[in-house]
Amino acid sequence: MHFIIGFTIGIMEENSIRLTFPAMFNETLRKFGKHNAYAFVGEDPKSYETVNKEIRALIAFLEKNGICPGDKVAILSSNMPNWGVAFFSITFMGAVVVPILPDFSNIEVGNVLEHSGVKAIFISTSLLQRIEGFKSEDLKTGILIEDFSLIFSEKGSSGYDASALPVKNYEIEEEDLASIIYTSGTTGRSKGVMLTHKNISFNALKGRKLQPIDENDRFLSVLPLSHTYENTLGLILPMLCGSCVYYLRKPPTPAVLVPAMAEIKPTLMLTVPLIIEKIYFNKIMPAFRDKLILKLLYKIPFLRKKLNEAAGKKLMKTFGGELKFYGIGGAKLNKTVEKFLIEAKFPYAIGYGLTETSPLLAGSNPQKAVYESTGPAIEGIELIINNPDKKTGEGEIWAKGLNVMKGYYKEPEMTKEVLTPDGWFKTGDLGTLDSNNNLYIKGRLKNMIVGASGENIYPEEIESIINNFRFVVESLVVQQKGKLVALVHINMDELEKKYQSIKQDMTRQVEDKVDEVLNELQEYVNSQVNKFSQIQKVVLHPDPFQKTATLKIKRFLYT
Repeated sequence: MHFIIGFTIGIMEENSIRLTFPAMFNETLRKFGKHNAYAFVGEDPKSYETVNKEIRALIAFLEKNGICPGDKVAILSSNMPNWGVAFFSITFMGAVVVPILPDFSNIEVGNVLEHSGVKAIFISTSLLQRIEGFKSEDLKTGILIEDFSLIFSEKGSSGYDASALPVKNYEIEEEDLASIIYTSGTTGRSKGVMLTHKNISFNALKGRKLQPIDENDRFLSVLPLSHTYENTLGLILPMLCGSCVYYLRKPPTPAVLVPAMAEIKPTLMLTVPLIIEKIYFNKIMPAFRDKLILKLLYKIPFLRKKLNEAAGKKLMKTFGGELKFYGIGGAKLNKTVEKFLIEAKFPYAIGYGLTETSPLLAGSNPQKAVYESTGPAIEGIELIINNPDKKTGEGEIWAKGLNVMKGYYKEPEMTKEVLTPDGWFKTGDLGTLDSNNNLYIKGRLKNMIVGASGENIYPEEIESIINNFRFVVESLVVQQKGKLVALVHINMDELEKKYQSIKQDMTRQVEDKVDEVLNELQEYVNSQVNKFSQIQKVVLHPDPFQKTATLKIKRFLYT
């Protein structure tokens, strides 16, 4: 009975909160004001009460610099506690935040600033060169995000005063525009996705239903806050729950990440597949493959499960030992890696979404993970497979819910292409739904290759098989002159290490071994796929592929 009463009160509270950032932050302040909010790893966290004072002082500072409701303010910065302070100060006063991905080029940054008509920008010291030479009639104010000092200001206003208070009171409506997020995407042209306070707040609230989170939880942030995945689920969601988020001062390489996890002992992390795939293929798999006895034992299913379970315990220790939710999104997880995570009893969970849907559409928690599926639609969201194939059930995934974007900024025609008059968003992803409404993603509609006899070929599925092969780091399957070609980037260091006993004519020997590996790879892949998905040619790609913020390969560059 106690559970039912508590659950009912939770629903009542959720329904009574206005779906705006300031309304939800005020609720957090009331419940968790003295709890830890944000910190760099290795430093003392600041409380939500402290963050609130900083937000109010920053609003006062923006007022002095002429920022008004509806104005666009950019954030171009690496992750840090002040990122969230800047984000909330902008949106609490009714201005619109334009988060820019740190890996955007100078040209891309300039295009975003120009297209959105940004009036002010928060920028980190390490990224100042991104706006060198940029000139615009709109951009009047530049603020260094580390300490909120002025870089330039047309107003010539005084500096940031930590004790200042806003002059005005701001009434924020649920339908007010909160952010315009420009997608790096894999299609070349960035689009400004308009998300309202309601879009993002609704999505964060429903995300909370997947996994119990409270004021004792610790998030370790490794993805850019300017991406909607980390923005909604790694900034807004922990704020709702009074949780503390820790940030890294350096990129999340293993040398930085491992000691950080040991110190923080995170309970939740949000990641992309490439991170756990690298750990599996570079650390875990070689341990089972390089020792003959383990290699033989690993082929026996019962013993493989036992070995994977033991590896899972070690992996948990590496992650700090207290992890309860390891979220994976942004791209499809390799099947072999997922099978390992299941047998290792590692608390992974798959999610699916897009920038246009704020982002989460489907997902589950670690206790309900379904192999190769993203899980069902999250509460309050409808998913359908539009015009499914009668034989396979495959079709484009359409979504409807309060999290669906307002549209693309200044692009009404592009908006009409993806939003139906009755509110369905066409995701551009192909998938199926099973009898339990679990969603299975097949691949991007634009990436799908139509075979000679009209068969649907999903390059992502073939790439998943290729990436399981020894020495392969990553791959891309494309169609060239009607033939399926695999572009493959291999780990040359590992290959050379494997054959380092060859002393004479080392270069020639390695070249021969590369050709041998590529031939073996082609045979291996073609033994695993159906007839119309057979690879006709494997080509060595010497450099790593260029990637988006969620570490998906930018296909348009290679097709």
